[in-house]
Amino acid sequence: MTLDIDWTRYNTLVERLALNVYDSGFRFNQIICIARGGLRVGDVLSRIFDQPLAILSTHSYTAEGGTIRGELVIAEHMTMTKPRLGDRVLLVDDMVDSGHTLAAVHDELPRRFPHICELRTAVLWWKACSVFKPDYYVEYLPDSPWISQPFEVYDDLDPATLAARIAQAPKPAAIRAADDASPVLQGDNEKA
Repeated sequence: MTLDIDWTRYNTLVERLALNVYDSGFRFNQIICIARGGLRVGDVLSRIFDQPLAILSTHSYTAEGGTIRGELVIAEHMTMTKPRLGDRVLLVDDMVDSGHTLAAVHDELPRRFPHICELRTAVLWWKACSVFKPDYYVEYLPDSPWISQPFEVYDDLDPATLAARIAQAPKPAAIRAADDASPVLQGDNEKA
């Protein structure tokens, strides 16, 4: 079974997750998203709550188009914009599937950053088969469907295929007008 998610539904789920966290009263001063699935969720929550976003990369899906879990690797470093990680952390991902990634990161963060005094988790989807229950979620899935998210169209897209697709697609009028007015696209690079 596959659960097909379009952009409208995806964005609504992220907004509902934001409200779930807000309604709980949890006051955090740092968001950490697990890349890649949690990047979009973390970015939107960071904007809504006006809190700094840190990005932690993990990797575990390695075979058969990313459908078979391999050994979990948690990056040694995080990308963050503040010199010090906040002490009240909201850890976000898109889903808790098996739960192994979220559980491992949840356990690892306080070891790496002992100043963390509170750590809660937030996801869009919580599958019943998970070994980890998130603090916040939007949809509980009693079965374990494959969730086809709107950005997954890029998983099998290479630059050459993208270029061919864009070249064949009709341009909207606004883009045609901008292209026609662009000195760079007209070959006059000295005016650009």
